Amino acid sequence: MKIKNYILVCIALMLSITMFSQQGKQKRADTLFNKFSFVKAAEVYRELIANNYNRDYATRQLADCYALLRDPNNASRYYKSVVKQENVPIEYYYKYAQSLRGIKKYDDSQEWLQRYKDSGGVVNANDFSKDINFITSVFGAKQQYFLDKVYFNTKFSDFGAFEQNGKVYFTSSRDEGVAIKRLYGWNEQPFLDVYVTDAKTKRNVDHSSKIKGDINSIYHDGPVIITKNGQTMYFSRNNFKDQIEVKDKKGLTNMKIYRATLTDSIWTNVEDLSINSDEFSTQHAALNSDDTKLYFSSDRPGGRGGSDIWVVDISPDGSLSNLQNMGDVVNTESAEGFPFINNEGTLFFSSDGHTGLGLLDIFGTIKNENEEIVDVINLGVPVNSNNDDFSFTMNQDGITGYFASNRNGGRGSDDIYAFHRVPTLQVEGVVTDAINTKPIPGAKITLYDDKGNQIAYMETDENGFYQINIDRDKDYKIVASQDKYIDDYRNFSSKHIQTELTAVNANLLLNPKPDVIKLAELNTIYFDYDKHNIRKDAALELDKIVNLMTNDYPEMVIRIESHTDSRGALSYNDKLSIDRANSTYDYLISKGIDPSRITEHKGYGERRLTNGCEDGAKCEEADHQLNRRTQFIVIKME
Repeated sequence: MKIKNYILVCIALMLSITMFSQQGKQKRADTLFNKFSFVKAAEVYRELIANNYNRDYATRQLADCYALLRDPNNASRYYKSVVKQENVPIEYYYKYAQSLRGIKKYDDSQEWLQRYKDSGGVVNANDFSKDINFITSVFGAKQQYFLDKVYFNTKFSDFGAFEQNGKVYFTSSRDEGVAIKRLYGWNEQPFLDVYVTDAKTKRNVDHSSKIKGDINSIYHDGPVIITKNGQTMYFSRNNFKDQIEVKDKKGLTNMKIYRATLTDSIWTNVEDLSINSDEFSTQHAALNSDDTKLYFSSDRPGGRGGSDIWVVDISPDGSLSNLQNMGDVVNTESAEGFPFINNEGTLFFSSDGHTGLGLLDIFGTIKNENEEIVDVINLGVPVNSNNDDFSFTMNQDGITGYFASNRNGGRGSDDIYAFHRVPTLQVEGVVTDAINTKPIPGAKITLYDDKGNQIAYMETDENGFYQINIDRDKDYKIVASQDKYIDDYRNFSSKHIQTELTAVNANLLLNPKPDVIKLAELNTIYFDYDKHNIRKDAALELDKIVNLMTNDYPEMVIRIESHTDSRGALSYNDKLSIDRANSTYDYLISKGIDPSRITEHKGYGERRLTNGCEDGAKCEEADHQLNRRTQFIVIKME
């Protein structure tokens, strides 16, 4: 009996020791998780699951670890188990939907997002569910961005590439050449430093390329932005003082933006900025085209949630003022970061709150005529993927630039990607009245390809303007039509057009439609050889014109053009044609036509022959007669 009791006591003791062991593991895992050491935390949570200890909780935590490590494959795998748990918090439906989106299971993602909403979850207005056709529209959009090779990525995290004056500045956790390696607990990689290399380099970059001066520290440094004159740098860095991290009330070390100046080719005089705080993060500096505004991301109070994009004015003395949140069009309840401003003042940024292809996506902004941001647009593939895409920058040429991504196929956790952009090409122009040169609103514009297939059509605006997107390296025909006018068209080509050009001009002129029956009476009149007097047959025709202008079209305005045949000297024929124009003009005026209704009476000599009867040609007299004429051009009908 005593032996039996002893055995039971031993078993109970062993179970107790095992339980306390598992409790200790969970406590350790939670501590690692709360310290953002997600790699190590995931290892312990997997052990807890294998030992079937508090399995549901450990599975939720493990799924969250992978989500925070931006690993949607593993995150979705464990969230799939989580959402089957009894009484699971409904936010895991949302997390599962996000992870499914990260592995391109968009239909399943929409299903779980709907379950989240049906269970009472609130989805912000900019959520990825707002447009069920979004994925199709992004992947089907005309590709503008094309990827180029980058030679200096490593197996570590590389991002934040920024090019200026032939140099590329970037942020990396590569640790080559470092004797003592300090690892960041979140992802078990070395801390970030700032590097610089030639923009056209085709070799890897080691520790010798770290930026010179006081920028790099023992903690995270970067990314950076530099003013146009190359003398001032703004950069992100962990908040620390006297080589010791400064923590907020939650025990976390936040990020700050610092400013440094270039002195004797060394970055020094590092300055803490007034927009920083120990209690929240401020990072990802960006400058506008004239360096008068500093954009950044921050989770400071007053934002919409997560981190927001903010902007502050930079005074000539360097002081910062007029802090503003970029507003609801840009910022969501989720995370926005990595702002960048191109030469045209367009804001680019990364977000996982706007409609995207995966996790973080890169977006551009759209402004109205008042320079107000009214919408954002996803840059589409290949800039964006089903993983994190961020730190977008564009070079001064507006065509090339960089971004970073942790998508499959890279060398490390985050890799730098170079791109060149082929901007959308447009055909544009103004449709005008050929007579009075006024723009024609509401004219129908039809675009055809080189096989005669209709590609697009639209109507001109109130200024007679039109604009249609076209492909490069193709031939086109564009036609303008309007009920009161004769159609006009132009053939044009988009072949061999420089990449920087974004528009092909194709203005179109429409002549008013005449009343064919009435204007058939505006016959050409003819003259005898070497004469300019009005013949009897010509007088009959001119009387018809007088009647037409007096009774049928009292507002009609015409132009007179007179000609000769080719015989005789060129200068003589010029004078003779002018005499014929004058005779015609005088006859009409003598019959009561207001001179203001004849805009011009001009002679063209032998310059506009109607046939091949040029000097030296053998022509019958009847053929020469056809060239000795006066014609009437209608300028205005009514």
